[in-house]
Amino acid sequence: MTKRATVYDVADRAAVSIATVSRVLRSPDAVRPATRERVMDAVSELGYVPSGSARGLAERRTGVLGLYFPGFDASEDAPLLDVLAEEHASMPPFTMARDAADPEAHPTLLFLDEVLRGAELEAWKQGFVLMIGVGRDDPSRSTVRDMAGRVDGLIVLAQSVPDDVLARLAQRIPVVVLSGPSRGDDYDHVTVSNTEAMAELTRLVLAQADHTRIAFLAGPADSPDGAQRWDGFATAVGDAGIALDDVTVLRGDFTRASGREAAESLIAAGPPSALVAANDQMALGALDAFRSAGLRVPEDVLITGFDGLEAAALSTPPLTTVRQPMIDLGRAAVQLLGRRLERPDAEPATVRLPLQILLRESSQRPG
Repeated sequence: MTKRATVYDVADRAAVSIATVSRVLRSPDAVRPATRERVMDAVSELGYVPSGSARGLAERRTGVLGLYFPGFDASEDAPLLDVLAEEHASMPPFTMARDAADPEAHPTLLFLDEVLRGAELEAWKQGFVLMIGVGRDDPSRSTVRDMAGRVDGLIVLAQSVPDDVLARLAQRIPVVVLSGPSRGDDYDHVTVSNTEAMAELTRLVLAQADHTRIAFLAGPADSPDGAQRWDGFATAVGDAGIALDDVTVLRGDFTRASGREAAESLIAAGPPSALVAANDQMALGALDAFRSAGLRVPEDVLITGFDGLEAAALSTPPLTTVRQPMIDLGRAAVQLLGRRLERPDAEPATVRLPLQILLRESSQRPG
């Protein structure tokens, strides 16, 4: 059996380094024509077929990108679906549509599922393999440290890794922070227009609700997205001349169970006229609790969510929400990593994606 040609064979035949062979195969226009022709002649004569491992050795790269999340709620795991994403570069911070949900989409897709899918699709498109790390019950962050030694670049959910750990990792490999604005750091960021969209959604709710009985269900205290959504809510309430001290504020953990628990406490104290929740899962949990207590939505209580999960379109009644470009968040993060690998000295970049308010029955007062 004839021995398969290697990148070393091509380099020897063309009298160049293996790094030059790799550059010719990946970016031929970056190599002088005479050298490029010599390398390609060697490739043709030897019948060389480049392999990922050979390219990686030549460039000191693994061909693998990492995506790290702090953990998943096992009860909320869902399958991944292949969903097409639209380009959003020229869109405003938010647009509005009436019930624009895709009726054919799977009802149990959650936020991280689609982000993961978008990252996987873009990694495949760019010739990378995607490694997923879930740091469940990992206070020392050993999972993310281990990943950093195996990948060319790393995507992390905002504030899922302590600042000092992330800074050390970024000294070794490029880092992209997902779902969080830049805090004066040197990382690339992917974020969305949380504040603007939540402010406009809150204004729509305030136009129909009793201002003295409005409630806000916030997310975890350490969530950048949650903080931005609170800022949007507070801005709209302030613009309406309502004191924040007059607003009932509860905190959940972005799960359906926490939304149900928060709504039960509201019911015990006297139900609000409207509940603005920081994400769909908590809003759906609150909807469960209000329905169990015999309260009608939207006749007795208005409810809104945030994220645009397909389950929100199929709830009873359908939930008004803000749709995030979840697949595009994953895609954009991988694109930023790819750009950073090609241009390591470029200035830090932030990609900010727009959102879409979906007006549905849960926030529309009859009559």
